[in-house]
Amino acid sequence: MKRFYSICIFLLLIGETFTGMAAEWQWSVRIPSMISQETEAHPQAFLWIPAGCKRVKAVAVGQHNMCEETLFENPVFRRRMQEAGIALVWITPILDFPWNVNTGCNDALLTALDSLAETSGYDELKVVPIVPVGHSAMATFPWNFAAWNPERALAVISYHGDAPRTNLTGYGGANLEWGRTRNIDGIPGLMVEGEYEWWEARVNPALAFRMMYPESCISFLCDTGRGHFDVADRTADYIGLFLKKAVEYRIPADTDWNKPVALKKLNPRDGWLAERWRTGTKEPQGEVRTARLAKQPRRAKPAPYLQYKGDRHDAFWYFDREMAELTEECYRQERDLLPQYVSFMQEGELVPYTPQSHVTLSARFLSEADGVTFHLKAVYTDSLRASLTDGHSAAVPRIERICGPVKQVNDTIFVLDFYRMGTTNKKRTPSITLVASAGGDRQYKECVQELNFNIPYPLTEGRRQCILFPGIGDVKAGTESVTLDATSDCGLPVYYYVKEGPAEIRGNKVIFTKIPPRSRYPLKVTVVAWQYGIAGKVQTAEPVERTFFIVE
Repeated sequence: MKRFYSICIFLLLIGETFTGMAAEWQWSVRIPSMISQETEAHPQAFLWIPAGCKRVKAVAVGQHNMCEETLFENPVFRRRMQEAGIALVWITPILDFPWNVNTGCNDALLTALDSLAETSGYDELKVVPIVPVGHSAMATFPWNFAAWNPERALAVISYHGDAPRTNLTGYGGANLEWGRTRNIDGIPGLMVEGEYEWWEARVNPALAFRMMYPESCISFLCDTGRGHFDVADRTADYIGLFLKKAVEYRIPADTDWNKPVALKKLNPRDGWLAERWRTGTKEPQGEVRTARLAKQPRRAKPAPYLQYKGDRHDAFWYFDREMAELTEECYRQERDLLPQYVSFMQEGELVPYTPQSHVTLSARFLSEADGVTFHLKAVYTDSLRASLTDGHSAAVPRIERICGPVKQVNDTIFVLDFYRMGTTNKKRTPSITLVASAGGDRQYKECVQELNFNIPYPLTEGRRQCILFPGIGDVKAGTESVTLDATSDCGLPVYYYVKEGPAEIRGNKVIFTKIPPRSRYPLKVTVVAWQYGIAGKVQTAEPVERTFFIVE
């Protein structure tokens, strides 16, 4: 028991020192017209506006599949969004995979943006351009959203995903039929595919789309050295720059923000072309999910559209020289290098590798006495992830959270950490996905390895547990923090997360973040207290919400 309390005190005192605070989402609204199959309740749309933003110029919208959340909370990406004046909206659970407007998803999203405009004070959210962002199973949605909302689509981001009008959708079903007149001409779209998820059958429809729709503006990035389940800082920065340029190239300087924005239609011949990524001199058949040595063929140089000397059937469009050459530089850095491999160790043993599975590593949840702390370590291995190896770069392997109720304390210690997704999603609440990665050098390529496991949720055996969480009074703007004092009737430490509001949790304190300048008061803050329990001994407590307001 003494060891158990020592662990709890250790986590409370130093956990935030290693991990920092979670990214804030200042506002949220329910979407009453939709019912999710995952929760049997209304989805919720969360809004983030950059702290110093006086005018929102666009809003990027992602739904809760996997890496949308990871990208939207990436500090590098958020800095780019601050520079561009782009707000973020994250919806959980999803509204619709293919974005079939007959389900009501499109009207539901636009109504949610209207509601967020009202509650936030940023009224332009009702009319600003939208950037649909989707990953994997949600990667078809962005193209279809733009096709059905071309007047409002600023740009499209299909991340580790799909080509427009693909016959190989991430969600596995039939794609929507656009018809003869629907198109996305003049709307910049970016398809990103990881090197370690490479599949020619995903890339070819994008090249075919460019030929079928010659006025389209389709960019492509092979996320070299990366896989399907991760978001590298450099990739987040690339996407951020792409969106910053979309704002610069498409939004007129004299825009009246009280009216729908009359977006400029891009002419692809005003941009640049650059050759597609190739995995080697001969393209493989089927999906390539692991690193391998492949000599790159000679490449055509990027050039303005009309001056490009390569095969235009094998080239993609880019805004300008900067984007085209940045893409080439991403490819150059990983070209013709030796492969290396990373994996995870748990309790001194390598986690079993199953290459035929969607997620190729699956761990067990082995907690310490406190019920929430567990250990994993990233290591270099051979290509089969069966034994350790000395053949690798000088970089130290690292582990990062992708999604799920987990927080990283240091390089090997992790704790359960529930968050605004809530605890009622039977599909996603118990699921944790992590990625191990290692940087490359002049000899070895960068590499990644995903891992997933489910925790038992809720715990139903043992002593029943309840949380007592006193109400929180309203606070004046400028208040730095509020101390929380929830208790468990089983004597276990209570943890917290901020569901909505300009605030974050540090230990047992609510720390208020900078409030965007045009925010409408009072601002609602919702804090949730939770206690997971201890397997076989103490049941999971029902989470308790408390809401208060920031007043002027």
